[in-house]
Amino acid sequence: MPRYRLTIEYDGTPFSGWQRQSDRPSVQRALEEAINAMSGEAVTTQAAGRTDAGVHALGQVAHFDLSKEWDPFRIREALNYHLRPQPVAIIAAEAVDDTFEARFSATARHYEYRILTRRAPPVIERDHVWHIPKTLDAEAMDHAASLILGTHDFTTFRSSECQANSPLRTLDAFAVRRELDHIIVTASARSFLHHQVRSMVGSLRMVGEGKWSPADFRAALDARDRSRCGAMAPSSGLYLTGVSY
Repeated sequence: MPRYRLTIEYDGTPFSGWQRQSDRPSVQRALEEAINAMSGEAVTTQAAGRTDAGVHALGQVAHFDLSKEWDPFRIREALNYHLRPQPVAIIAAEAVDDTFEARFSATARHYEYRILTRRAPPVIERDHVWHIPKTLDAEAMDHAASLILGTHDFTTFRSSECQANSPLRTLDAFAVRRELDHIIVTASARSFLHHQVRSMVGSLRMVGEGKWSPADFRAALDARDRSRCGAMAPSSGLYLTGVSY
């Protein structure tokens, strides 16, 4: 069966997350219904990452199989037509070998977290940033982030509902920078634990506010204790920006 790879952008605000649910709107359900409307086939899509409710994507990747060959350009155009007016867009579609799997073929997933640090609340960016109406020390946050690069037991930054077999993960990139009123946190790894990025960002806030030192942040990781994690950052500021293969 021909296999197709999609690169997808979506606003996660109205969705319960990527994964299909029987009683709530999801990105997967919207996409699979659009594929059915296009092709007349009921398919199951597989994504590179199951984003949570309210999390956005600029470069989510998914694949699916059809019983006959389609021109990728037609797939992209038809799916974008059938996805309207939902906030989901197919950026690219391509035919791939049947050994390609959006989830298991991935070598890295890249996330960005956006914090707005100004007194006035967001209007245009509402539901798309974490609004913290005070200045944060981006340099201290970046220093703290650098202290946990590499392979560690990330139990402290792992959801109590995480179903991963092991808390060990390798954090390939983790950095913080300021862009005017915004703090941008970037993170890359082959895979992440459930709520790992949001948990790390929530704890970095403690450093940015001067309540923790960078050493305190590293000590929280080393404690391997969920109770040592700062309050988890909300989903609104998190974006899956891309997937490497």
